Amino acid sequence: MSSLDTLTAVRKALSPARMARFETAVSATPPSQSAQDLYAWNALTSGAFLMPLHICEIVTRNAVSEVLEARYGSQWPWSAGFERSLPDPNKGYNPRRDLANARKHRIETSSVIPELNFYFWQSLFTGRHDRRLWSHSLNRAFPQMQAHQTVQQSRREIFENLEQIRRLRNRVAHHEPILGRDLMREYERIRFMISIRCPLTAQWMTEHQEAVRLIHSRPSPPMPPRPPPGP
Repeated sequence: MSSLDTLTAVRKALSPARMARFETAVSATPPSQSAQDLYAWNALTSGAFLMPLHICEIVTRNAVSEVLEARYGSQWPWSAGFERSLPDPNKGYNPRRDLANARKHRIETSSVIPELNFYFWQSLFTGRHDRRLWSHSLNRAFPQMQAHQTVQQSRREIFENLEQIRRLRNRVAHHEPILGRDLMREYERIRFMISIRCPLTAQWMTEHQEAVRLIHSRPSPPMPPRPPPGP
């Protein structure tokens, strides 16, 4: 089987619509080796981001759980006061419903925590929770936040970082392209979120992750053909 046959078969298997983004990125006519190399790089780099994302999510939700436990007790998922503090909208994401579903048929807080949506943890970094949670606890939960910032500024910065991290996480989880994003900035944002909780954990993550190496190994677009020499 020729290399052209393989290129054509892979493009068909992945779908022309999916490959079109990568063909455009390298300005190549399908089927294209350079587009498929870029696709493979995108998939490998997405996979490499799972480890930093994994550490970031667990560190963040454990930090928040610690604050909730201090405020509502070790069984905070079943606290009526905490439940009432959560929004209960008719449309869109509903934190109160997410909590009710996560604790169903469970009796331990540790088994509820991983069942909660990533956005559940992010949604706790809104102004409605400043008085209950963050006014006296944010700097204890994230001791490496910049000291000159107010609690509101720090809490808002965390929310905005988690928003961008959640978007990246969703693209990775749904096998969508990440090649249009500033991936080093994305990585540094993830590292920052870990480091404000625990610098040593951030360093450990840095030593074991493969994302940075892959970010810097992105395939270069093919060089355009040289014009024929003049007479």
